[in-house]
Formats: sequence, C-alpha cells, structure tokens
Amino acid sequence: MWRPDPFLPSGEKMIDKDLLEILACPACKGDVELVNNKIVCKKCGKKYPIRDGIPIMLIDEAEE
Repeated sequence: MWRPDPFLPSGEKMIDKDLLEILACPACKGDVELVNNKIVCKKCGKKYPIRDGIPIMLIDEAEE
C-alpha cells in the first residue's frame, strides 16, 4: 500500500491514493485527506497517525 518516495523525509511513507479514497473516519464516518503525514477527517478534524506506512484508524489513537 505504500511506495518509497525519495522526496519524503526519512522514515515517512506515501499512502496509496486508492486506499485514501476508501478510508473514512471511524468516529463520524466523514471523508479523510492526507495532511502532513496524518490522515485528517474533513468533517470532525480528528487526525490519525500513519506508522510504517499503515494508517492507524483507531479513535483512541486520534488527535483532536
């Protein structure tokens, strides 16, 4: 689901665009977008981390 990108800072991985399109916020079911290597809900604003190229879509892991 990720691919190396020589332009990303060390340790960051790119999220596949097709994966991003099917993800939804687990808290409010809103659409999400990639912002500063986090998955951000467009509706409620929760920010979900990405670890080793894997989105961690758990409400308990989200930042407000």
